[in-house]
Amino acid sequence: MNKPGILIIDDEAQMRKLLEITLQSNDYIVRQASTGKEGQIMAANHPPDLIILDIGLPDESGHIILQQLREWYTNPIIILSVQSSEEDIIKALDNGANDYLVKPFRTGELLARIRSAIRSSTAEDNEPIVSFNDLQIDLSLRTVKKNNTVIKLTGTEYTLLALFARNEGKVLTHHYLLREVWGPGYINQSQYLRVFIAQLRKKIENDPNRPEHIVTESGIGYRFVSTE
Repeated sequence: MNKPGILIIDDEAQMRKLLEITLQSNDYIVRQASTGKEGQIMAANHPPDLIILDIGLPDESGHIILQQLREWYTNPIIILSVQSSEEDIIKALDNGANDYLVKPFRTGELLARIRSAIRSSTAEDNEPIVSFNDLQIDLSLRTVKKNNTVIKLTGTEYTLLALFARNEGKVLTHHYLLREVWGPGYINQSQYLRVFIAQLRKKIENDPNRPEHIVTESGIGYRFVSTE
């Protein structure tokens, strides 16, 4: 089995070295770039399985680099930055980042996010059934089971859950969810989302007040995770 390749785009040499040591010890092939332009060239010449991108680059904003990469690069991109404002996080996620971690970060969390992102990107697109421990979602029959018992969902609830399932582990912003499920005219109608998230949690979570699958990312959106 080939080792996944990861490209680090970060201008801080010590950070690149730390990431290189961490990733190589976990069986990843690592390449490095210190500027946005260099990173784009390296990504184009040898497309990696995942990119770790810093926002504060010396030649161009990481937000711009992210937008340019997303014009052609379809594999996961994880932002790793000291910039921790909700505005920066939401902007990056809306521009196509799969995840956003703030420096300093926990190594175990970064590795978990990487595994989740790569797993989701390499999953079979035509796989009709996806399973998340106690949940089983049949994307062709549009049915959902919890502990082998069919759960009755409304059309909107199912659309929302299927969207989460296809993006397992990825933070989905409020605007993204509203646009994808209800349409562009609803991106500011956050009450729609809150109501349906609450309804969905009541049906799929063991304890809706302590959700394990649909996790809130405060001020940003939601992340769907497996309990495995």
